[in-house]
Amino acid sequence: MRKEREISQEGLADAAGIERAHYGKIERGKVNVSFLNLLKIAKALNTDLSEIIKRARY
Repeated sequence: MRKEREISQEGLADAAGIERAHYGKIERGKVNVSFLNLLKIAKALNTDLSEIIKRARY
């Protein structure tokens, strides 16, 4: 979603209030993302949490 909207990792991390390095780890699947951070990311992307979950890769 981030790339589709042409938002940088840094831009999204800043908008969500998450450290850029930590956001990068979330995106690469290196760390587990908290529910709170999922909500922040959804808000920064102006989308529903359910949309993020639908697109998640396991």
